[in-house]
Amino acid sequence: MRENVDRILTTHVGSLIRPPKLVEFWRAIEDGKPYDDGAFEACLAEAIGEVVRQQADAGIDIVSDGEFAKGVNWAFYIFKRLSGIAVRAATAEEMADPMASMGGGRDHQAFAEFYAEYDAATGLAKRLGNRVVVNGPIAYVGEKQVGRDIKNLMAGVAKAKDRYPSLRAFLPVVAPASALPGAKIEHYKDEESYLFALADALHREYKAIVDAGLYVQIDDAFLPYMYERMVPPMSKADYRRWAELRIDALNRALNGIPEERSRYHICWGSWNGPHAFDVPLKDIIDLVLKVRVGHYSFEAANPRHAHEWRVWETVKLRPGQVLIPGVISHATNIVEHPELVAERIVRLAKIVGRENVMGGTDCGFAQSPFARRVHPSIMWAKLKSLVEGARLATQTLWGKRSAA
Repeated sequence: MRENVDRILTTHVGSLIRPPKLVEFWRAIEDGKPYDDGAFEACLAEAIGEVVRQQADAGIDIVSDGEFAKGVNWAFYIFKRLSGIAVRAATAEEMADPMASMGGGRDHQAFAEFYAEYDAATGLAKRLGNRVVVNGPIAYVGEKQVGRDIKNLMAGVAKAKDRYPSLRAFLPVVAPASALPGAKIEHYKDEESYLFALADALHREYKAIVDAGLYVQIDDAFLPYMYERMVPPMSKADYRRWAELRIDALNRALNGIPEERSRYHICWGSWNGPHAFDVPLKDIIDLVLKVRVGHYSFEAANPRHAHEWRVWETVKLRPGQVLIPGVISHATNIVEHPELVAERIVRLAKIVGRENVMGGTDCGFAQSPFARRVHPSIMWAKLKSLVEGARLATQTLWGKRSAA
């Protein structure tokens, strides 16, 4: 069913800045300190209800839970939802190996002084200094957690629908390529067996979300990001083989998931650093479009990738597929002008069709409870600019009467 039938809808990538009270709980949990679990769950439910209302009040059409229920970060939350894995400190050799470490890459090598300061300030080094070991059969054991996430989000949406009856919602989850990057495989005979077992486990989470009537968004920053870590010393062909196997695993995880209820998000790692070695979108777009979803969310507003809208002049979508370009950036405190937002939407809509574009963000505004990209007041100003820009774009694409 068509969604953008008479206007440009708005959404975002999912992660929003957590309120201070919730951050206190997550800090205690990550540091292994005692905390009141009942108070944490009550705080979480209240915070999600409030952030849903705030998104609806800002004019966002398809909202999320802000990823408030995810500790560690957007991807590694999955560690506590899988069996068959262990997490240990990475060795020095593993930290230097692009196929074993969770961080690094050519950007870090070229701008080492910047990243020494940046990683210390964000606390990222602490969370990337681990290695996952697959030491048993992988299985999904996160039913309780995903059930809680669904319940909290749907409760918030149900309450907000009193004022915003057309409000819809999505939950972001992790892709196979990004779930256990650099994992050491001890249990499975080969990489394909491991990835397909991981896909079958993740499918359980994806299915629970769509069965509840929500959209599921698959986050996959590591798919593009690994290019700058692998090439060189490896070849582009090596990277493509690596990526294709993980896309095969993702499509396996998506088996039976309705395309119209699914979204695939890529970015080049959302940190606000140089990104001087990002793989061009044109070099991976064929891989991205192999993912069997109905919506594609991608960076299109930041200075490294804003020019890549031209890719869509030659790349064709299948009928019913929708693009969710980032028309505002999560990585700068500058609030985009609504007219620029509208310009970006209209430009793309004239190429792929106005019904096939939503307004979105480049990435999430807080990749963990502890690392935010902008100030909360600026985040909300940006989302309101997104909404206003979508209204201006609607006026251009459908006419003022429809937008009124």
